[in-house]
Amino acid sequence: MEIKRGRYLKQLVSYMWDGQVKVVTGIRRCGKSYILNTLFRKYLYENGVPEDHILSYELDLAKDIRYRSPLELTDAVRSLMEGKTEQYYLFVDEIQMSDQVPNPYNPAGKPITFYDALNDLNSLPNLDIYVTGSNSKMLSSDILTEFRGRSDEIRMRPLSFSEYYSAVGGDKTDAFDEYAFYGGMPLILSRPDETSKMNYLKSLFSEVYLKDIVERKKIKRQDILSAVVDLLCSSVGSLTNPNNISNSLNSMQKLSKENTVSSNTVKSYIDQLIDAYLFEECRRYDVKGKNYFNYPNKYYCDDLGLRNARIGFRQQEMTHIMENIIYNDLRVRGCEVDAGVVYGSEKNKSGNYAEVAREIDFIATKGLKKIYIQSAYALETEEKTAAENKPFALTGDSFEKIIVRHDIRKRWYDDRGVLNIGIIDFLLDESII
Repeated sequence: MEIKRGRYLKQLVSYMWDGQVKVVTGIRRCGKSYILNTLFRKYLYENGVPEDHILSYELDLAKDIRYRSPLELTDAVRSLMEGKTEQYYLFVDEIQMSDQVPNPYNPAGKPITFYDALNDLNSLPNLDIYVTGSNSKMLSSDILTEFRGRSDEIRMRPLSFSEYYSAVGGDKTDAFDEYAFYGGMPLILSRPDETSKMNYLKSLFSEVYLKDIVERKKIKRQDILSAVVDLLCSSVGSLTNPNNISNSLNSMQKLSKENTVSSNTVKSYIDQLIDAYLFEECRRYDVKGKNYFNYPNKYYCDDLGLRNARIGFRQQEMTHIMENIIYNDLRVRGCEVDAGVVYGSEKNKSGNYAEVAREIDFIATKGLKKIYIQSAYALETEEKTAAENKPFALTGDSFEKIIVRHDIRKRWYDDRGVLNIGIIDFLLDESII
């Protein structure tokens, strides 16, 4: 089954021969190798690139393990390129597996890294370089410094519902229910039954993602890392912070004083989970004050199937699941996403007026466009409808406002100009944003 990942293929094509190193990042098993080694390779073949003009190294496989050494990789590519004037392409898969090696000319000095190798190879005028990797700290933050503006990042994610539905077809509601339960990891589509899907997702978390973090970061408190994951999965879309999580862990696990977990440790573990693309932090933004709050914030899982598998496919609250799906879809569409906070004066039970904070689920910003979005499973009463619309009225601006709902199929605008749209319609209509 060929899954269309047109958004990412278009990005790769647009960056060809721009003098930059193209870096495809994202959670492991989300399709980075597939986009590069299948879809992009197919595009190159169809446009006349000979097969032997694509040099490919997969650093997570034993056959290419020697090329984890930056010096071995550089020597191999340069020897193949020597005397060539035609255009060549270099694919390096899972670049975070690359090792640091001593500088043979200065063993006591700074070690040689894959940044050095790629910077060196990028100087070849007839070589266009593409790499994939699964660690954001290594591949997003550091790479911008090390390459000094000589890299393009293509951030891949698990399948959006639009991509998922383009592959499975059929009844949209049934497809959405499956997607909300099993998520969008591409290999889910090839699993034959529910048990194999569940086992695959569970093994990804325990055997791939967490082991990667533990080995790479030399985690000492694996029990705490595991507990942090469980708490984040159970509270997607809820406000939380490292201090609350550390207090919960110390209380739930009845840890002795010498074994208590600090908020700094929790913060470190959360950062590592974010670096591995398992979660994203959605910060709260004061709409009128134009500033961010430090804490609490919201955390969303990069894939709902992974989240559901981690908690044993329990806690299937569609309110939180919808929020997570909408957040991920906005990020797929290239939006920066914040959780909005607005304040209004309201009468309390004592009859006095007081400032009350209201939440806007998402502020989606793309370029100069800004949209306020509420996620609502169902609005059966006027009171619920008023509560969802109240924060919109407090923004004091005219940016577009949308309520994404599970209980309607036809879209419509209310008398305040707020678009009410069904969740499936929203996810399949990319013209909205």
